[in-house]
Amino acid sequence: MDYKILKTDPYLKPYKKAFDYRLDSYISKRYELVGEGSLTDFANGHNYYGIRPTKNGWVYREWAPGADAMYFTGDFANWDIYAYPMTKLENGVFEIHLKGKDTLKIGDKVQAIVIHNGEVLRRVPSYATRVHQDNQTYAWCAEVNDALWDNFKWTDEKFKPATTPFIYECHVGMAQEEGRVGTFKEFTQNILPRVKELGYNTIQIMAVMEHPYYGSFGYQVSNFFGVSSRYGTPKDLKELINTAHKKGITVLLDVVHSHAVKNTNEGLNYFDGTEYQYFHQGERGYHKAWDTKLFNYGKNQVLHFLLSNLKYWMEVYHFDGFRFDGVTSMLYHDHGLGSAFTNYGMYFSENTDTEAITYLQLANELIHTVNPKAITVAEDMSGMPGMCVPIPEGGIGFDYRLSMGIPDLWIKIIKELTDDSWDMFHLWYELTNRRKGEKAIGYCESHDQALVGDKTIMFRLCDADMYWSMNKSSQNPVIDRGVALHKMIRLITASLVGEGYLNFMGNEFGHPEWIDFPREGNGWSYHYCRRQWSLADNNDLRYGGLQEFDKAMLKTLKSNRIMQKTAKSQWIQNGDKVIMYTFGKTAFAFNFNPTQSFENYFFPVEEEGVYKVTLTTDDEAFGGFGRVDKEYLYQTQTIPDGRIGFFCYLPSRTAIVWKKEK
Repeated sequence: MDYKILKTDPYLKPYKKAFDYRLDSYISKRYELVGEGSLTDFANGHNYYGIRPTKNGWVYREWAPGADAMYFTGDFANWDIYAYPMTKLENGVFEIHLKGKDTLKIGDKVQAIVIHNGEVLRRVPSYATRVHQDNQTYAWCAEVNDALWDNFKWTDEKFKPATTPFIYECHVGMAQEEGRVGTFKEFTQNILPRVKELGYNTIQIMAVMEHPYYGSFGYQVSNFFGVSSRYGTPKDLKELINTAHKKGITVLLDVVHSHAVKNTNEGLNYFDGTEYQYFHQGERGYHKAWDTKLFNYGKNQVLHFLLSNLKYWMEVYHFDGFRFDGVTSMLYHDHGLGSAFTNYGMYFSENTDTEAITYLQLANELIHTVNPKAITVAEDMSGMPGMCVPIPEGGIGFDYRLSMGIPDLWIKIIKELTDDSWDMFHLWYELTNRRKGEKAIGYCESHDQALVGDKTIMFRLCDADMYWSMNKSSQNPVIDRGVALHKMIRLITASLVGEGYLNFMGNEFGHPEWIDFPREGNGWSYHYCRRQWSLADNNDLRYGGLQEFDKAMLKTLKSNRIMQKTAKSQWIQNGDKVIMYTFGKTAFAFNFNPTQSFENYFFPVEEEGVYKVTLTTDDEAFGGFGRVDKEYLYQTQTIPDGRIGFFCYLPSRTAIVWKKEK
C-alpha cells in the first residue's frame, strides 16, 4: 500500500514494511473483534457488565475467568459473603439476578467475592460507577449508583467541540482556594465562568476516574468506570459538563489507559486471583518507574474493557474527547525510559509494542465514530511518526499530539543561559520544528512543570522575590524581568508551536510556588494543593496584569486565526535578540534583548499597507511600561534591497503584534 505519510516524509520509506505490519495488525484485530460490524456495537461492556436494574429486580455480571466461584454481597445481604452465589456462564462470565426492585437501593454498599484456589478475595466490581473507602472498616466498596440510568436532562444536543482547542487543563479538587478538596459543584459555579471569561474554549479535566491516592494526580486509576467520589456525585459531573457546553466550552477527559494502580482491594490487579486477567505477567506487566500494572492490549477482553470505557465516558457523561496519558509508555516495551529517539529506526524496532499501537488505532476509530467531531490528544514525547495521521494513511489516528519538548526547552533556556546569550535561531528552530501534516498542541508549561520539585515559569524567573515584590508599588528588576518574559514566552509559544494551545489553571497569572498534594511528608497539608485566585483578582498585585494579557493574547490569536496558519517571512537578528514573523496580515515582533531597545527597526512583511498595533506585552494594563504607541499607523515602504516593510520602535523585553488595517 502506498501510504500518504511516506510521501509527506520520504525518510520513512525504508520503514514501509513496518507501516504495513502496523496496518495489517489493526485490520486483523478489528476483524477478530467485530468482523464486518462496528466497534460502537462491540464497545458496550458498560451496558452488560456491572450492576443494572431489570424489570423485576437487579442483575450483576462480572468477567472473572480465573475464579472458581463468585458471590455477591453487601448491605442487602447483611454482608453474608455466601448468601448470594453467582452463576458461572461461558467465557468466564458470572452473573446473578436479584428479584425485587427493593433488593438493592441507591447508595447500598456492595462487593464481589471471588473464590480462587480456595482463597476468599474481596473485590470492587470492575464496572462500578461509584466507589469509596468505608471510614470505619477501611474496606473499599462499590456503591449502587444510577449514573447509567438517572435520566439526567441534557440540553447540549446541538453542541459541537471546538475546531481549534484552547485548553484549560484543570484539577477539580485543587480548583478552589481553601485548604481542602474542591467539588464538581464548586467548579461549575466558580471556575467555568473564569474559563469562559479568559477565552479558553476547552477544559481538560484530570483525576476524574477513581484513584485511591489523591497525590497521584489521578494517574493511578483503580476504578475506570467510577467518578471519583472526592468531588461529588456522577450527577454533579454531568451538570458540570452540561453547563460547560452551554457556555460553548468543550470538555476533554484526561484518560489513563497506559497503566493501572497495582492495589488489589480496590483495583483490577489479581481481580479473579490471577495476575494475567487484565495485565501482562511478570516484568512485562509491571512499570518499575511508576510502580503500576500494565495492560495486555493483545487480549480481546481487555480491549473490550478499555474500548467500552471510552464509549462509556462519551455516552454517559458527554465528554467531547480525550487526552491520552502516558502514550510513550504504551508504545515501547521499555516505555521510552532513557531513550532520546535520535533516529527513525528507534520507532520501528523490536522494542515497539504493536499491540499497544493497535489498541490506540481502535480507540481513535471508536471515538471518532461515536462523535466525528471528538478531539483526541496524545501525550507522546518520543515523536512517533504518524501519531496524528489517519489510520488508512499509515497513522495511529489522533487529532493532536502534545508538544512535550517545548516546556523542557524553556526550562533549559531559563535555567542554564543568561538573557544575553539566548540563541534566536535555535529558539525559532525548536518552536517551529514538528512533523509535517501532524497537528500539535503547543504549551510552555502544564501541571507537570508545577509539581513540587520543579518550578513554574514565573516562579523559576522570579523565585523568592515573588513573596514580597508582586505589589504594583514595588520597584524590583527581578519581578519586572519575570513579568515581561512570562508574557513573551507565552505569546511566542502559542503563536508558533501548534494548532492548539494548553495552559494549566492558574499559570496564566503566574501562580506562585508549586503543587504539593497532602502527604505524610508535609503533614497532610493542602497549603500547596489549591489555586489562589484572589491573587489575580487583587488590583494591588501584578498577577492581574498577567491574567489580562493572557485573555488579550487568546483573543488576538483567535480573531486572526493564527493557529490555522503557518508563520512566514521570518526575520531573525541573533545579535539584537530579535525574532519577527508574519501570518498574512498579522505581524509579530519579539525583542528578547534584556537591555537594548531599537528605534527605526525595519520589519519586513508580506503585504503592503497600513499596520496598527493590536497587542503589546508592554501595555501598562498588562504590567508593562507603556512604551509602545498603540494609535500610531505604520505605513509600509520598499527599501533599496526590494523588501517591503515598515519601521518601528522595539522596546527591550517586549513583544508586539500588528494587524494590517488597509
